[in-house]
Amino acid sequence: MSTTGETARDIRPFDVDVPQEELDDLRRRIAATNWPEKETVTDQSQGVPLAMIQQLARYWATDYDWRACEARLNALPQFITEIDGLDIHFIHVRSRHDDALPLVVNHGWPGSIIEQLKIIDPLTDPTAHGANATDAFHVVIPSMPGYGFSGKPTSTGWGPERMARAWAALMGRLGYRRYVAQGGDWGAFVVDQMGLQAPAGLLGIHTNMPATVPADVDRASLAGDPPPSGLAAEERPAYDQLIRTYKQVDYARYMASRPQTLYGIADSPVGLAAWLLDHNDADGQPAAAVASALDRTTSATGELTRDEVLDNITLYWLTNTGVSASRLYWEYRGGFFNAKGVSVPVAVTVFPGEQYQAPRSWAERAYPNLIYFNQVDRGGHFAAWEQPHLFTEELRAAFRSLRQQGGRHE
Repeated sequence: MSTTGETARDIRPFDVDVPQEELDDLRRRIAATNWPEKETVTDQSQGVPLAMIQQLARYWATDYDWRACEARLNALPQFITEIDGLDIHFIHVRSRHDDALPLVVNHGWPGSIIEQLKIIDPLTDPTAHGANATDAFHVVIPSMPGYGFSGKPTSTGWGPERMARAWAALMGRLGYRRYVAQGGDWGAFVVDQMGLQAPAGLLGIHTNMPATVPADVDRASLAGDPPPSGLAAEERPAYDQLIRTYKQVDYARYMASRPQTLYGIADSPVGLAAWLLDHNDADGQPAAAVASALDRTTSATGELTRDEVLDNITLYWLTNTGVSASRLYWEYRGGFFNAKGVSVPVAVTVFPGEQYQAPRSWAERAYPNLIYFNQVDRGGHFAAWEQPHLFTEELRAAFRSLRQQGGRHE
């Protein structure tokens, strides 16, 4: 099916219904894990510590309840539609406010739609969360191809560029003639590509992992060289952060070169969990925000919890998408944080726990139509997951100037 379709067709309701035998098998496999010996260092420099993963595994095998996550997903309107021959799963929550601005939100790796669940209600029902009706959004959250309940590509070509075209087709198919897009991690790559393609109806994008690095800085940081001369005082910390980040992305290099070899993460739940945990953010590897969540059972302020981390990992396991999700790294051949030449309206929020904190000077050069820029005081790489209230406030502010151009669902 072409990605150019603009009418509603073949959109099928979807519910999650995992057979109990699959959950029983998951617990059996966790209990049967063949553990290695403890790491020979006292820090996390060799990877996910044995004590950390064993503690998580014990809880996962005995007390964790997938059915709670399943019920939360099934309380939301979920659908499947075919785009370019592939089934695309998505959540679509319409606001009760007719003039709400349509928004497509893009997740990344090692995440999923689980990352965005906490922002749906504040975005679609702002008056219930202390905001104004004029801040309302209609929210669409697709699962990327090879992730979650979307189909797994059987041939090459499903990189961020194609996803960008698919999301534009999806928004058109839902009847949205004007809309905005948001993304972090791989979702940031997708919305940058949407900005480059500038499909009819796209009013602007918001990114919480902006691609702003100038060409000379990008070359030097990738090579691990000293910084180029002439960096301003506020730009030098960003360069140092890039150097640090590139020392922590061996997982990305491996998925970019040999994703099919990762059979272990399709066969072992603990192997999958460790692989997904060993992601980095500005504060460490494994990502500090995720590692700290493993000791947090509840949060009154929306911070990431142990069950939410396991919801995401369990979704990968039950859909057997560890390897198919990894192939996205193999598909992409562009740069990571380098400026791409996006000219549509762009809003940027810089979170302190992101892999690098983009200075405003770089953002203004990378995004000549920069309509919003803000540096916040908390949150990181998984911003919607870690700080949903702050993230929601940022999206409201970021797109406020575009609302008069927004369109109704027709």
